[in-house]
Formats: sequence, structure tokens, C-alpha cells
Amino acid sequence: MTDLHMHVLPGMDDGSRDVGTSVAMLERSAAYGVDTVAATSHFYAEDNNIPRFLTRRRSAYGRLQEAVGERDDLPRLLLGAEVLYFAGMSAVDDLDALCLEGTDLLLLEMPFVLWTDRVLREVETIQRSGLQVAAAHIERYMDIQPRRTMEAFFDLGTFIQCNGSFFLNRRTARQALRMFRQGQIQFLGSDAHNLTSRPPDLGEAVQVIEKKFGWQTVDHFFAEADGCIGV
Repeated sequence: MTDLHMHVLPGMDDGSRDVGTSVAMLERSAAYGVDTVAATSHFYAEDNNIPRFLTRRRSAYGRLQEAVGERDDLPRLLLGAEVLYFAGMSAVDDLDALCLEGTDLLLLEMPFVLWTDRVLREVETIQRSGLQVAAAHIERYMDIQPRRTMEAFFDLGTFIQCNGSFFLNRRTARQALRMFRQGQIQFLGSDAHNLTSRPPDLGEAVQVIEKKFGWQTVDHFFAEADGCIGV
């Protein structure tokens, strides 16, 4: 089971503050059966350039790996990024360096404003360049964007990632399960930042899904998801 979205690298962003927290986040994930975690630290173009981000990420990953040592009871880590949309990003030559390790999958955080046609064209251009966009926590935008805008976005053929909290919140659980049943979700992630206010909750969400649809459906979903990223 892969958690495609976690802020687990120590000191990289507003996620894990230190190595101890990172290890504990991985331990909690493992207890729920997660065997692969995508370390998707925030990338903000206005604050960072790609080489600097990669250097910081490599250092944070090294510190975590040193703490983990030879332990084989924790999920394996795939390095990636949660890239906040920025104008002109489709023209950035090394954008692929922010893709999930070993894949052409770019986890894209869309802007929390109304999406214009220009924004949608930018995402479409990224996909035409050969990268596959996975839209992070799509549920956060559904009350912001007009229905026609969301329909146009889905028509772009991006992968859709939803957070575990979407299934655990009473207000949104029904919609989450409906989207899952209709095949509108390709990836799940905890979007965990810590052990308290935003903990690794993917396992809890999977329990909700399994109760509704059965373990065979859950197994098939994660097999499909893992196949998309080659794990």
C-alpha cells in the first residue's frame, strides 16, 4: 500500500520538524500496512529554485536514512515533491526533476483561487510535454471552483489524489466514497505533516473504504495505483 503524499522529510517544510518525528510517522504508517511512502515536500517556486530544493531534500533524506539505519520494518521512501502551481511552469526545463523518483508523475498542488482557462492550459501543456500530473488533494477545491471548471479539469486526464481525511470527515465521507466507487480517484495519501493535528491516517481511511467495498476492491485499487508508479 502506497501513501503518495506525505511531508515526512525532517526540516524541509511545515511537515516533520525533526528526524524523530519522521521515524515515528513512518512507524505509524507501517502499523497500518503502508509499505511505500512518497516524501512529497512542498516546492514553492517563489521561495526556491529546483537545484537548491534538490540539495536540501538530499540532505534531509540523508539524515532520515542515517536514523533509520538497517531497519526493514518501515516503509521504503520515494523522493518527490508537492509542487505548487505557478505561471509558466510548463516551460521550466528541469521540471521533471520534481517528479516522483523513478517516474514521470508530478504531484501538483493547484492554486486556491478560481482557475482560469490559462491555468488549465498550463496543466494541459505539462501533460503534453510527457509528464503525468497527479492533482493533490482534489477535494479541497471542489467547493471553490465552479462545476464547469472542475469538469474541464477532469477532462484534462490528470490523475487524482485524495487525502485520507476526505474519507474520515463525516461531512465529506459520502462524496469520497462515491468518487472512489466511480473510479475518479487514482491515488490516496495521508498528506501527513506530524503525529497530532495532521497524522498519517491513510490506514484509517482504507478501513472505511474496505468496510464499504470489501478488501478485494481495496487490493485492486492499490495494485492499479502501484502499477502507475512502477512499485
